[in-house]
Amino acid sequence: MVNISKCKNCKICKGDTCLNSVHLFSGLDEEDLIKISKGISFKDYKKGELIFRTGDKADRLYIVCSGRMKIYSYTVDGREQILYIYSAGDFVGGFNLLKEDEYRYNAVALEDTTISTLTKSAFDEIIRTYPDITLKILEKAYERIRWAEDLIKRLTTTNVDSKVAALLLNLIDDFGTETDEGILLNLSINREEMGSYAGISRETMTRKLNLFKDNGYIEFRGNKIILIRDKKKLEELLEK
Repeated sequence: MVNISKCKNCKICKGDTCLNSVHLFSGLDEEDLIKISKGISFKDYKKGELIFRTGDKADRLYIVCSGRMKIYSYTVDGREQILYIYSAGDFVGGFNLLKEDEYRYNAVALEDTTISTLTKSAFDEIIRTYPDITLKILEKAYERIRWAEDLIKRLTTTNVDSKVAALLLNLIDDFGTETDEGILLNLSINREEMGSYAGISRETMTRKLNLFKDNGYIEFRGNKIILIRDKKKLEELLEK
């Protein structure tokens, strides 16, 4: 039986399942979730540890129970390009399992992270028993296509201010907390990774963040803590 500490986000957890917070399985009752959880295994990853790499066989579904992982690939000139950041409740590998594909990107823990995995055979049985789950995979795929379109738009723009502003706004979903002073980003990525996400160098990212600070748009509260003081101004930069 899995220790309950593995699935802190579950409201119905009895030490058997961390699925209650996963959109893919939302709407299923407790009995169904416990039944599904029997096909799941857990693994803890330290910050910086590889979860899977390009070329690995896509033979399992990965679900983030706690922590965060980044999904990235390399550009033709060898630079790391972050594609997604996944937090607790997110999953990756649904479409890959349906097609029996291989991964074309890498996954690394951004912080200490617990991942649960579901094998293809267990996954196939689930989608046969609960066909609505396939629709949820399609919904998530649509969201990620839109995200990829936004990423392409951000990477292809020549306006560096717009790239940095778009990145800060996108990071709100994964790292943001509303406060009386603004939106606090408690990041687990460094300046180099922020540059990778935005498609610019670490030096350019640092310079632009300092400019945003001087202009009063943001404030540094620590090495990886940024307070967005003027979200509206960042949004206006996207239009330039």
